[in-house]
Amino acid sequence: MQTGVDIKEKLRNLPASPGVYIMKGGKGEVLYIGKAKSLRSRVGSYFREGGDSRHSVRFIAAKVEDIDYIVTANEKEALFLEDTLLKRHRPRYNIRLKDSKTYVSIKLTVAERFPRILITRHIKKDGSRYFGPYVSASDVRETIKFLRGIFPICTHSIPGYSIKTRPCLDYQLGLCSGPEAGLIDERAYRELVNGAILFLEGKDRELLKILKERMNEASRNLDFEQAARVRDRISAINGMLEEQKAVSYRPVDRDVFGLARGDGGLAVQALFIRGGRLVSKADYFFDDSGLPGEEVMSSFVSQFYRGERYIPDEVVLPARLDDAALLGEWISGKKGRKVSLVAPERGAKLKLLEMAESNAREAIRKKYEIAANRAEVLEGLKKRLHLRNTPERIEAFDISNISGRLAVGAMVTFTNGEPDKGSYRLFRIRASAGPDDYAMMDEVLSRRYGKAAEKEGAGRLPEPDLILMDGGKGQLNIALKVMSGFGMNDVDIAALAKERPEEVEGVHGRPAVRGERVYLANLKDPIFLKEGSKPDLLMRRIRDEVHRFAISYHRKLRRKSIGSALDNVKGIGAGKRKALFERFGDLDSILSADISELVKVPGVTEKLALEIKGLKDGA
Repeated sequence: MQTGVDIKEKLRNLPASPGVYIMKGGKGEVLYIGKAKSLRSRVGSYFREGGDSRHSVRFIAAKVEDIDYIVTANEKEALFLEDTLLKRHRPRYNIRLKDSKTYVSIKLTVAERFPRILITRHIKKDGSRYFGPYVSASDVRETIKFLRGIFPICTHSIPGYSIKTRPCLDYQLGLCSGPEAGLIDERAYRELVNGAILFLEGKDRELLKILKERMNEASRNLDFEQAARVRDRISAINGMLEEQKAVSYRPVDRDVFGLARGDGGLAVQALFIRGGRLVSKADYFFDDSGLPGEEVMSSFVSQFYRGERYIPDEVVLPARLDDAALLGEWISGKKGRKVSLVAPERGAKLKLLEMAESNAREAIRKKYEIAANRAEVLEGLKKRLHLRNTPERIEAFDISNISGRLAVGAMVTFTNGEPDKGSYRLFRIRASAGPDDYAMMDEVLSRRYGKAAEKEGAGRLPEPDLILMDGGKGQLNIALKVMSGFGMNDVDIAALAKERPEEVEGVHGRPAVRGERVYLANLKDPIFLKEGSKPDLLMRRIRDEVHRFAISYHRKLRRKSIGSALDNVKGIGAGKRKALFERFGDLDSILSADISELVKVPGVTEKLALEIKGLKDGA
């Protein structure tokens, strides 16, 4: 407890130097962290009569019981220190941008002999060309599939020292031009890559002009098959362009940020414009502590462009920032050339900003509408399962193994009806011997909740309101025993089981009710799930998610185990392993190949092929 701290005395002693200030509450908890060109002037504005009179500023100032500060050599040093302290203390009233890995980009490895087209979340200085960012990875996959249908570019590396006897599967699908099999030369392949670059750069007129010239040339040479292929490319590009929205006559890369407030929340919408076209957008939601918009945006921008984020030529903001010059200098340094930060008052940029702000208002309206619907579903689930608590935090468990081998456990967490992936957990089963699902689940639950009972500090996961088991009465009883052993008897527990054939036979000639059922400790008979019931759909969604999570981890361990086993097969050394991967591309393709295909690899005998096939069967 902070006692005897004289805030006025602290304010009088603040230096007129750049630095970072730390506002604390009555228990020493960090409430807010900020940077300042002058600590005395900036911090004093929160408390001075006649100074900053905004309600939000007064609200925070009223809770402050102590102020710490750190003087820095300059404003840029304060910027970096602020970021470090925000990550360490996670103050209640600062906004925190958590999704630094949201974006994906399209990568063209143009420095390679036969460039590949890939999806990546990391932008590196490796000589490649990057396009984006895009929020949805699925949308990017569709874009690449469309693009490869027009310009069939590889996604896998092409060895420079050998040619495979057959092209990859993508060649058969028309998505690859077959350079690995020598079906296209470097010059022709580079033309495909250049066409893809023009498309991704938004240079549509230039691209279409080049393609029309090639089509006409092919026609003049009576190569009507080639002319038809180019014609189809032109038609596909024109169709795609009709769906894209041009927002600028200038081929500029620009990020536009709009800010909106409502219902105690705050939304920032980002519009990503590349080559004058709107390629994607993203919404960011925060609790609204009421801080001024300029302060919110300053903190947002400084967090947004950290890491490997793509930096455009221009950043459009809804307000002029006090530290715009500092942020502009820092962002420009990251990009390697001048980046402009602008707060437009008229013209085309203002219209873009208004579009972003309008979308931010709509996003925040939808968010709170959805939140209200989720709250209604959770209350419905509470009533449906006769729970003691509203299940705001649900943790679900599942086990995945093959006859007890490579057994794994998985836990997924849903908070307020949505996945909380930061709280997902995986468990490699240690103690259990043989296919004993009950013993495995006992171990997983004990490790999760035993650790929760002992662990202290910020890393500790909160207790759930509801534990959802994938299974029937047996799994329910295991969970009840474990939780009782840890004294956690207030947590509701349910087990969701699929029907078994013997359970659906009729009674007295009448057909029994079919379907999934939920077992509860306080009810003798199970509750059968209903089709279309929102609480029941939520339970199914959670069960399916934990099952997916467990299976994906188990498959990963299985592939790793098989890969290691391939190294240990007698007669398969580095040369044969390399030849196998060059021919089939990956481990799954090797294991799925027929014996007749495997023996085509130089040095692989029928006996070796049988051993390789046995790896998949035995894992």
